[in-house]
Amino acid sequence: MSNDNPAPPDGAPQRPLEEAHDEPRDGTHEAPSAAAPASAGPPAGTDVLVVGIGASAGGLSAFEAFFSAMPADTEPGMAFVLVQHLAPNHESLLVELIRRRTRMQVFQVEQGMSVQTNCAYIIPPGRDMALLNGTLRLLEPAAPRGPR
Repeated sequence: MSNDNPAPPDGAPQRPLEEAHDEPRDGTHEAPSAAAPASAGPPAGTDVLVVGIGASAGGLSAFEAFFSAMPADTEPGMAFVLVQHLAPNHESLLVELIRRRTRMQVFQVEQGMSVQTNCAYIIPPGRDMALLNGTLRLLEPAAPRGPR
């Protein structure tokens, strides 16, 4: 019998992604914002695949290249969460810049947004973020700004 989900190197069992979500399986999801239609969610009985992409403050060109390289004629069928390291008081233009590179809806994350398929979510400056049960949670930074 093959093991499609092997244990990580430290020997701790790895939990399948399906167990990490407690969302309703009936296809009901809150829209992440008034700008996003409720139909942006996945079909009933499916989970949202989430791709997390992180970059340093100089990562804008990599984000732009990534979204520019995505096929323009098909929906990706997943959600993208972008985390860029910026100064906490820096006004980010990343939402507007990424919107120019994709057909997907692009949002700056607000507390409690539900992650929807075919959308991109960008962390606001000066915040940490967690994904819990399909919802993005904004947190105060755990460590002060500086080397970590």
